[in-house]
Amino acid sequence: MISPSIVLSAVLAVFHVSIYVLVRGRAGARVPILLVAAFLGAWAGDAVGGRLGGDPLVLGDYSLVTASVVAWLGIAIVVGLSLLGSVRGPQAGAPSR
Repeated sequence: MISPSIVLSAVLAVFHVSIYVLVRGRAGARVPILLVAAFLGAWAGDAVGGRLGGDPLVLGDYSLVTASVVAWLGIAIVVGLSLLGSVRGPQAGAPSR
């Protein structure tokens, strides 16, 4: 039997990645990686929110605010790593200035 937190984390991940792509305008080939990072972040955020308690917006036992915050943290990590990976030196065959 699948836990409801897995399903809600998947729905939350798709929602937040969709918002990111809407605001950004495009995400290219990073979308699957963003979905995985947001899903794992939402799932971990729910676990942390359940342990800490005090989440102002709860759906059953699912901590929506904490899961959303950690999902956005996952998205930010993927975007930050992709920006670091996109920095390139001079390409071979290119004239030097």
